Amino acid sequence: MKVKEKVMEIVFLVAACVSILAVLLICVFLFSSGIPAIGKIGPLNFLGGTVWKPSNNLFGILPMILGSIYVTAGAIIIGVPIGIFMAVFMARFCPGSLYKILKPAVELLAGIPSIVYGFFGMEVLVPLLRNTFAAFNCKGNSMLAASILLGIMILPTIIGVSESAIRAVPNSYYEGSLALGADHERSVFFAVLPAAKSGILAGVVLGIGRAIGETMAVIMVAGNQPAMAHSIFKGVRTMTANVVIEMGYATGIHREALIATGVVLFVFILLINLLFSVIKRREK
Repeated sequence: MKVKEKVMEIVFLVAACVSILAVLLICVFLFSSGIPAIGKIGPLNFLGGTVWKPSNNLFGILPMILGSIYVTAGAIIIGVPIGIFMAVFMARFCPGSLYKILKPAVELLAGIPSIVYGFFGMEVLVPLLRNTFAAFNCKGNSMLAASILLGIMILPTIIGVSESAIRAVPNSYYEGSLALGADHERSVFFAVLPAAKSGILAGVVLGIGRAIGETMAVIMVAGNQPAMAHSIFKGVRTMTANVVIEMGYATGIHREALIATGVVLFVFILLINLLFSVIKRREK
């Protein structure tokens, strides 16, 4: 028995070391290739430049940075409230017969490839927005379309993690609230939900990570215009889309600038996770 435990301990240690090594190798590759490019272009010109024209050696990624932020913020506004309320419903209000249908449906949403979401957005969402907001000169492929599509795509992550967090709250919280005179709804939203906020926040952070890193679906509906967007009805280009669209033919400083864009995206993800860690420590 002790031999088996020792073997499994070694297996888990190796798995952990491989995971850490993979992250380190990614960091080394990105930063060793991207930081020199930022130095050649100039940090201010690269991060604060508003013009992306590789043919003219202009590599300003501010429009792509803002595009990623805008689209992700829109996805959060749309997806987070729906996801949390859906998780609350499934955990505390949903009848058993309906739950048997909703749970597999949510899991199916999580398994749909992003390219299929992109086709749905291109064939259904884009024409719908084009016809609905024609008065605003909306051509369909826009920041709004990307935000709505990403809001749908992050739902399974938020719902799944949030539901698990809500179900993990001891039932004594709920029963104690009922004993004090609160009704079912008040007990759920003011006793159970606050106790599960750490897990819910984890689900939201995972959803944000998927939204900011999504590529193919965004390319198909966002319009892919490397320019400053001044309206939700205008096209945008995210950092991930910029890399995928141009990496196939990029060479020299152009290719290095795209890798540097990946560095900026990587830093964004690190900052989001760091913020999540800080919030959790403050709660403790």
